[in-house]
Amino acid sequence: MTCRTPRTLLAAACSLGILAGGPAVAQTIYPVDRADVLIGQKFDFKVEFPGIADPAKVKVTINGKDHAAVLGKAARFIERESGVDASALLLRDVAIERPGTYTVTATDGTSSSSVTWTVYATGPRKVKNVVLMIGDGMGIAHRTAARIMSKGIKEGKYHGKLAIDDMPRMALIGTSGVDAIVTDSANSASAYTSGHKSSNNAVGVYVDRTPDHFDDPRVEYIGEFVKRRKNMAVGVVTNAEIYDATPAAMGAHTAKRTENQAIVDMLYALKPEVMMGGGSPYFLPQSNPLSKRTDDRDYVAQAAADGYRVTRTAQEMMAAAHDPRTRKLFGLYNTRFLDGYLDREILKPSYVLPNQPDLPDMARAALEVLSRHPNGFVLMIESALTDKYTHQLDTERAVYDTIMLDKTAEVVKEFATRRGDTLVIITPDHTHSISLVGTVNDDAPGPDMREKVGVYQHAGFPNYVDANGDGYPDRPDVSRRLFMTLGIYPDHYETWRPKTEGIFFPTVKDKDGNYVANEAYRAVPGAVLVQGNMPRSESNGVHAADDVLLTAMGPGSERIHGFMDNTDVFRVMAEALGLGHRPKKR
Repeated sequence: MTCRTPRTLLAAACSLGILAGGPAVAQTIYPVDRADVLIGQKFDFKVEFPGIADPAKVKVTINGKDHAAVLGKAARFIERESGVDASALLLRDVAIERPGTYTVTATDGTSSSSVTWTVYATGPRKVKNVVLMIGDGMGIAHRTAARIMSKGIKEGKYHGKLAIDDMPRMALIGTSGVDAIVTDSANSASAYTSGHKSSNNAVGVYVDRTPDHFDDPRVEYIGEFVKRRKNMAVGVVTNAEIYDATPAAMGAHTAKRTENQAIVDMLYALKPEVMMGGGSPYFLPQSNPLSKRTDDRDYVAQAAADGYRVTRTAQEMMAAAHDPRTRKLFGLYNTRFLDGYLDREILKPSYVLPNQPDLPDMARAALEVLSRHPNGFVLMIESALTDKYTHQLDTERAVYDTIMLDKTAEVVKEFATRRGDTLVIITPDHTHSISLVGTVNDDAPGPDMREKVGVYQHAGFPNYVDANGDGYPDRPDVSRRLFMTLGIYPDHYETWRPKTEGIFFPTVKDKDGNYVANEAYRAVPGAVLVQGNMPRSESNGVHAADDVLLTAMGPGSERIHGFMDNTDVFRVMAEALGLGHRPKKR
């Protein structure tokens, strides 16, 4: 008997058999082995058999009892799954209300497999609100560079700390998914917001073997849970497209993160009280020239009809937030992701759309509106651009937006400190293979840019200027500047200079479909062709499996320490909100 490989994952039970040196197993069970499940949290239960099974011989038990006795109803037997010549058992929208250890055993009469789940309760509620801030792709090097560029450093001592440096709780977070050690944003964000591991490109589901991107076994998000059971408000704020991977992990369920139209449909169906970001074309009916939809749904009109204050500029957003009658806020501020700080406030190239809000102001507006809801709220804020620019090997833009993340953290920290009833968690979803390795000194002798790179004692200190004291360097292209580099990259031209002419596009696709160095940078004085060290099918930098650094404050944050899994972050939020608390009956 051999192990099977479903669409994107090697079955957890199968892996267990290999790792333990035990016999290979046949059935794949979802949720997977060692899943932690909050009591009352909905999930889809599925068993996949390796071939056509005889229903008379199929038996699935939980702790030795028939599964229907534990889950409340029997799973549906599917003799042949769509697109798969094999049988399955499927039961959607179940929940377990009693905490404990649950061992699930499935057999088709020939072979059997088992998984074990931990179903947990929580203590009573400690906080009214939770703010989860996700710094997409932010690594330690981004933080260090942001501290140097924002606060300055002299004789080895910084002139100040970042807001994210000065939080009382800290932990290393493991980000690996079900299918690989390296995660994408969808998979990792989904782990934070559901407490369940998933696979690359997937949100809110365990990726099964069928080709349908929407039939995979689902798990309930924290936003769905608190709206369903606690009548709490939910906020989704991002400077990416609202349908991008991280915000999608607040309400969408799909094995394919690029199903933008369907993700918008699912997110809107959640009815978050605050919903702000970019990506307007997927909210407009196909009759609109800007639309990318294939139907006539007009979510801008729908939002207005549903009682949202609809805003399109920073000024409209703040005016709506300050209006005490506003309880629901909807904002679309760009056709794609919002422009980053360096372009928007300093370089101001022609492609920048005017009147976009700053992420700190979006956070401020969201907090103001959500605070009007008496049952509290869960707010997810994504600072997305550090990741997007690091993918492009555009390190200056990435660091400017790490500073912007920190300015957003200041806003959230001030809110939480003033009220004392809010748990704040600030964490990346994954890292890049990026390091801060020294400086580039234009005044070093000679034309060879490589020889201008200073390492060790030759790095010295950069000479950024922040004349107005706003925490952002006035210009990135000073004569002595930070030098950051990635450990894995495509072919590209290294110029050792900030890309003040526009966002860096390191590669272009050749006639064979491979990504090669973009010749547009060849003529930059001193530019050198760098041979890539990754597959030519990849166009830019990629994520790394390194742990990420989480910081937190507020009631409930005392659970955060040492090393934790990304799924543990969901449990911290659930504990703080008392989502699994069941008072004892007298």
